[in-house]
Amino acid sequence: MLLAGVDEVGRGPLAGPVICAAVILRDDDPMLGHYRDSKKLSEKKRLRLYHHIRHNAIAYAVAAASVQEIDHLNILHATMVAMRRAVERLRIAPEHVMVDGNRIPDLSISAECVVGGDDSVQCIAAASIVAKVMRDRMMQSYARQYPEYGFEKHKGYGTKVHLEALRMHGPTPIHRFSFAPVRNCCR
Repeated sequence: MLLAGVDEVGRGPLAGPVICAAVILRDDDPMLGHYRDSKKLSEKKRLRLYHHIRHNAIAYAVAAASVQEIDHLNILHATMVAMRRAVERLRIAPEHVMVDGNRIPDLSISAECVVGGDDSVQCIAAASIVAKVMRDRMMQSYARQYPEYGFEKHKGYGTKVHLEALRMHGPTPIHRFSFAPVRNCCR
């Protein structure tokens, strides 16, 4: 059975899109058992696994929900949109989808949610890794565009450094205005 794992990265930050990945792994992938929740891996190991997934998975796809979609829909609904997009972008349609968390996006394929799936289901863990690497790279790109915010370090999360930069410089176009710390800094 072609099984796709789906996970997201970036629901909590004050800036940047939410990124979702869908991954279909091979049954004979030699790295099975090594995939874990991306947050529990060192950056070096995460990158090594990311490159392995890119070159060895049956299929993988990445999708985003923009800051504007997050502000318009809310973070939960924007995440569901990005998850659906990731599954629909797979070059091979899966027979079943397993989604990390407790909600399933609107899909035309059978699906189930798995709470803690990014640490217990290999294809979801692989999706977690792909999504994290892609979002981190995006935030590093934004760091070059907006160097005063330190996005390369905190990836848009509401750290003390980020909140201070928001107070000093105001929000950028990649900030989520529907999130209270961003909205409140503009008053």
